[in-house]
Amino acid sequence: MSDGKPSYGVPPVERAIALLRYIADGNDCANTSLAAKETGINRTTLLRLVETLHREKMIQHNPDGAGYALGNGLIHLAARALYSRDIVQIAQPELRRLATTLGLSAHLGVIEGLEILYLLRETPNLHLVSNVRVGSRLPVHATTIGRIILARHDGGQRDRLLKGCDFRAVTAKTPTNRKALDAQLEIDRNTGLAWSVGNFEAGIGSAAAAVLDSTGEPVAAINVTGPEHEFAESSGRRDEIHSALTATAQEISQQLGFRSGRSDNGLNITRPR
Repeated sequence: MSDGKPSYGVPPVERAIALLRYIADGNDCANTSLAAKETGINRTTLLRLVETLHREKMIQHNPDGAGYALGNGLIHLAARALYSRDIVQIAQPELRRLATTLGLSAHLGVIEGLEILYLLRETPNLHLVSNVRVGSRLPVHATTIGRIILARHDGGQRDRLLKGCDFRAVTAKTPTNRKALDAQLEIDRNTGLAWSVGNFEAGIGSAAAAVLDSTGEPVAAINVTGPEHEFAESSGRRDEIHSALTATAQEISQQLGFRSGRSDNGLNITRPR
């Protein structure tokens, strides 16, 4: 080093990290020659790194078999690291109470790229619970957590967050273009919650509320999930779910420093009818 201090960097580790960052930026490494050129990693070394990272579940094959994406092993490590953040520590006891009160599974998630990364999961002692696990990633445009976070952002912020979104249909109820999504987000924004009655998975319902930081920005969201009929307008439970979910989101937000009267992006919260 130029300052005379020894370097303790480990080149193989540095190359592996560079490759992970390259894949995280949306490069699938399907063309290994191009990947080697763009990363500056020798092609033979790159192939060995890909094989090792795949074996350790740090990367995984794309669904179509062409190239790679970040793997569940890396996602789980990231989720465990995020677990130490204040928002997770604050939210866990609140979500546990919420799940117990409503008898529904409760989750905390954040936007990570074009997906929602789930950081917390609390389930009641019932036979029907959510299949979502800590570290799960679901498309931002198709989930209640993603929708309510996007609903709290203005158009310019949405443009940035949704850049490259393919609006893939998960069910027949999934918004498959920006116009349809914006129309749904306007409803979510005015209602104060994002509701789903089988929108993401047949037979499963959900509702989500945004979590705000000290500046009033949506940094995460929480949701509850359960049998679809529990979330239908005819269920008689919507007021109960709305009240408990909103109160929990507000409590987490307040512990993060948010105070009433500060910017809340103009949200108009109304009770379901």
